[in-house]
Amino acid sequence: MSTFAPLPQNEPIKTVIKAAFDADLDIEGGWGYDTQAPLIIKALPEDHSKEQLQHMLASMRCYLEMHMTLPKEKRYGSINLNEKHRRKEGTLESVTYSVEAMKESDYERFINEYKEGYGKSDFDMNDHFRRRKAATLRRDITVVFDISALE
Repeated sequence: MSTFAPLPQNEPIKTVIKAAFDADLDIEGGWGYDTQAPLIIKALPEDHSKEQLQHMLASMRCYLEMHMTLPKEKRYGSINLNEKHRRKEGTLESVTYSVEAMKESDYERFINEYKEGYGKSDFDMNDHFRRRKAATLRRDITVVFDISALE
């Protein structure tokens, strides 16, 4: 199983997210790896629920860890997060997500194989999707959010 280095805290998280994703979010603190450096949500964007914003921030963290900070040959794409559970302790909320992703090079190869083989009698679609599933990385992450400003 691949492991990914925690993101450094060299710049304010708000600045990193603005530069990487062009998103202006009212956040501060750490990347939410633990209770000592929670990701602090100061306010919700007008069109987001707390859960939507948390999912978006967790996705951004994964994309930075698994794609943007890695050399091209080690990058993952098709990164998908699904919430597994959440736990609230005081003003901290820990949300665990299951993450699925595939190496970009593998994903591109599978997409091309599918495009070329689809509809042809010798294309084994079951085998194709079995191999795709086997090539998919699965990991769980937990993000700790400070939601005191939302209460």
